[in-house]
Amino acid sequence: MEEVPQLTPDEALELLKEGNRRFLDDTTYEPSMDRMRRLELAAAQRPFAAYLSCSDSRVPPELLFERGLGELFIIRNAGNTLCTTALGSLEFAVTNLQVPLIVVMGHEACGALDAAVSLARGKASFSGNISKVLQSLLPAVLETDPWADHIVDAAAVSNVRRVVRELREEASPALLEPQRTGKLMVVGAYYHLSSGKVDFLEPEPRSPGHCR
Repeated sequence: MEEVPQLTPDEALELLKEGNRRFLDDTTYEPSMDRMRRLELAAAQRPFAAYLSCSDSRVPPELLFERGLGELFIIRNAGNTLCTTALGSLEFAVTNLQVPLIVVMGHEACGALDAAVSLARGKASFSGNISKVLQSLLPAVLETDPWADHIVDAAAVSNVRRVVRELREEASPALLEPQRTGKLMVVGAYYHLSSGKVDFLEPEPRSPGHCR
């Protein structure tokens, strides 16, 4: 597959939407992975989007959007949290690889959010390192109401919005400046395991004084 240089944020987002539509239609997709493509990528990579997604084995971004080698710069962790490693990786994608789009994606029936709900309800305890991960998810659970029905999926959406809000308003200048000038867009997404559909979330109103 030929790379499309200098995509705008909107063009990059449309490529993802097109890919998910093909995925839903069960269209056969065979991205170029031959020797020539591998040699081309060995020289340099030019992904058109950076992706912060959950580690869940059912949520592989390349497959959900039918993209090939070298097209997506992906950071995955339990609950798609904005840890230091994730934030640094996103900054690298923007400053060194000039990606025009960052997507933060949560998903249906997220195990990390389910564990965070159990922790918030006082019904479970976890090892130290797992607890550290869950602590970063608790704000999304608590602002959603840990005793509500369908709390896990609602908290997953809330968590995506929290991460997007931080990237759009509270991140480092390396991410804020390209957003202000329109070179970078940060969006949230939610994947439905049962249907295969990815919904891109409408942006929340920005706080006064923050970048575009």
